[in-house]
Amino acid sequence: MHEHDTERDAARPPRRRDPVYAAVTRIAAFALAPVAAAVTPGRARHTACRWALAARFPAESLDGLQPAARAAFEAARTRALWEHGVLLGLTSGYRDRATQTALYLAEVRRCGSVAEARRWALPPEESRHVAGTAMDVRPTEGARWLERHGALHSLYRVYDNEWWHFEYRPDGPPARLPHPGAAARGTRRPEWFRQATSMTEIDLTCSAA
Repeated sequence: MHEHDTERDAARPPRRRDPVYAAVTRIAAFALAPVAAAVTPGRARHTACRWALAARFPAESLDGLQPAARAAFEAARTRALWEHGVLLGLTSGYRDRATQTALYLAEVRRCGSVAEARRWALPPEESRHVAGTAMDVRPTEGARWLERHGALHSLYRVYDNEWWHFEYRPDGPPARLPHPGAAARGTRRPEWFRQATSMTEIDLTCSAA
C-alpha cells in the first residue's frame, strides 16, 4: 500500500456510519468517566478519552513519540472530544529508520525521481516521524480541529499538501511549506540511498500500469 493511501482514505466523504461511530465514541467516553475517575483521580477525562478512542481506532499506537509530543497530542485530543465533540485519531506517529527508509524508497520507485518523491516522503535523517515529533492524524474533521486549536498544544500543520501531518514544535509555529521536500536545497541522493538502490536493483522509472 502506498504510504499515503490511508491518509487519502481518511479524507474521503463521510460514510453514513461515521457520525454513528463518533456518537458512540462520545457516549463511551461519558460512560467510562466514573471508572476513569476511580482509576486515575484528577485525570478522568484524559483516561476516559484514551479508552474510548482506543476502541474507535484500535490499530493506532502512540508508542515511540517523544514524551512531550505524546503528552501534547493526548491533551489536544482530550480537549477536542470533551469540549467540541471531535474525534482525533492517529494514523502514523513514530517510525523507526528502517520503516522510514522503506517508505522513502517505495516513494522514489513509485515517482521515478528523488525530487518528486520528496514531495511526499523524506529520508530517515530528515523525518520528524523518526524523531518522534510528527503525527499523521485523522479524520479530516479532527485535522481541521487541530489546525485551528493545535497551537495551544504546540502542534502545527507544516505542509500544504498534507492536511494530516502535524508536528510538535514547542519553540513556536514553523514556516508553512508547500510540501516536505520544499525545505531541501537540492536532491542529492545520500550514500545509504545509493547503496540500497544498488543492492535491490530497483527500477526508478515509473510504471505505466
